[in-house]
Amino acid sequence: MSLKKIFPFLIWLPLTKTTWKDDLIAGITGTIIVIPQAVAFAMIAGLPPVYGFYTAMITPIIAALFGSSYHLISGPTTAISIVVYSTLVKFVSPETELETYISLALVLTFLAGFFQFMMGILRMGKLVNFVSHSVIIGFTAGAGILIAFKQLQHVFGIKVPQGSTILEILAYIANHLSETNWYVFIVATGTLFIALIIRFLIKPLSKYYMLIAMVLGSVLAILLGGDVNGIETVGEIPSNLPPFRIPDLSYDNVNTLSSGAMVLALLGLIEAVAIGRSIALHTHQKIDGNQEFIGQGVSNLVASFFSSYAGSGSFTRSGVNHQAGAKTPLSAIFASIFLMIVLLLLANYASYLPKAAMGGIILLVGYNLIDFHHIKQVYKSSGKELIILAITLLGTLFFDLEFALLAGIITSFFFYLDRTSKPNIAVIALNKEKRFVNKIRDLDAVECSNLKIIRIDGSIYFGSIEKISDFLSKLYDENKIQHVLIAGEGINFIDLAAAEWLSNEILKWQKNRGGIYISGLKIISQDVLEKGGFIDKIGKDIFFKDKNTAIAEIHKRINKPCEFKVFEECNVKVEG
Repeated sequence: MSLKKIFPFLIWLPLTKTTWKDDLIAGITGTIIVIPQAVAFAMIAGLPPVYGFYTAMITPIIAALFGSSYHLISGPTTAISIVVYSTLVKFVSPETELETYISLALVLTFLAGFFQFMMGILRMGKLVNFVSHSVIIGFTAGAGILIAFKQLQHVFGIKVPQGSTILEILAYIANHLSETNWYVFIVATGTLFIALIIRFLIKPLSKYYMLIAMVLGSVLAILLGGDVNGIETVGEIPSNLPPFRIPDLSYDNVNTLSSGAMVLALLGLIEAVAIGRSIALHTHQKIDGNQEFIGQGVSNLVASFFSSYAGSGSFTRSGVNHQAGAKTPLSAIFASIFLMIVLLLLANYASYLPKAAMGGIILLVGYNLIDFHHIKQVYKSSGKELIILAITLLGTLFFDLEFALLAGIITSFFFYLDRTSKPNIAVIALNKEKRFVNKIRDLDAVECSNLKIIRIDGSIYFGSIEKISDFLSKLYDENKIQHVLIAGEGINFIDLAAAEWLSNEILKWQKNRGGIYISGLKIISQDVLEKGGFIDKIGKDIFFKDKNTAIAEIHKRINKPCEFKVFEECNVKVEG
């Protein structure tokens, strides 16, 4: 195994000689965005705010070094924080036993990281390849809308109850619109318009539009009176680095938290890979699912020793990172380093950052996460893919994120199985040019009266047996066709259940009719037939390398004249 496989950062590290400036700007922007989020997410997880900062410092560095995505930013997230709280609160209350609660949070993080790491080592990352693009696009769009709506309270300056859904947010703001703090509104919308102007009209500064907008938005807040006029800031920020602390991995703790840790691990992996893949749609970077599993696992394992709770990929910060011009994972490392510097040296200044300015920027980030181009493409090209996209998007908006992803994945699996369970069965005939064609495409093409040739386009497995069986049963019941040749070039594989059915079907035809034959079957499709002993059961002499060889041999076994001459081998009865 090469060093680059063990240490994937060796692949992108040489690139930073030319990209470090872009990564630096993106890192600074990311630092500004993560400060209020770290506070909020830690509180959602039932932990003191400082643990959100610890997670935002340690997790992104390790995930950047050992992951595969160049733009994914890991750290505290809403969904993970909610799962952490809902898992731990069953066993201990953060209000009455905070130290025990924190201790269990670190154990939960370690276990989640361990499960993620082992799934990566076992190369289970390929499972994410079954998550269709429509799921990713729907999830991304839903998350973008969700992120934007969550920021409306900071745009209007209206205190929306924590944990409100999109509909509740809209209803609450509509009912309390008269309470809008116009100073806050001006800062939020002003920051948003500044960002748009710089991005689209001032091209030399377009790379830095978020950072400049945040700074100018902060200045605008000061000019409008700041706290005096109700323009909230992120508030007091602790000024210390994450302390080393070994998780209490006692048998009782591990046994108690294992199931919750597995749920946490799976959600974190799906979230991280989904975000990485959604950004990769724009950057065209290839995401290695196994490496991403390992990166997320190692980041949580290491983080658990530095007083950090579980993290995963963040839609908001990853979106900001990409849109701010990041080129390599160095931007995530810069963001973490700057966060450490801010907390150590500039905590007092950073505490004045207005939430309204960040709200304006995050509105733009949320909008940019909606991939209108691909949504339009899905709408035009496939009704089934549109259903998958819609289910995932609506699930993201109105239900838990993990439910939305699972609903989208299950729906895409359903349509996949539905499609593969109904393989195309083409009746093959000979046209005037003596070429094999699908009978449907050329009605003048002719078939041999004694030999039905069909082509199966798709795999023969437990799900597709029914359709193929129905087709052969109709041929059998017609009592006219004695011999059937299956052109097997389009059969990708045959599973055990299908091999059992196929052998029984062939034996039935051999006993009561002429027989079923197969030509051009791929070696991989013959694998189960051979290893399972089915070929010995039905006979090797029914398999042929191509259609022409099969037709010649089958006609030697036909014991009645053909009605007319289709193939050279056809035996036509001569009258008189």
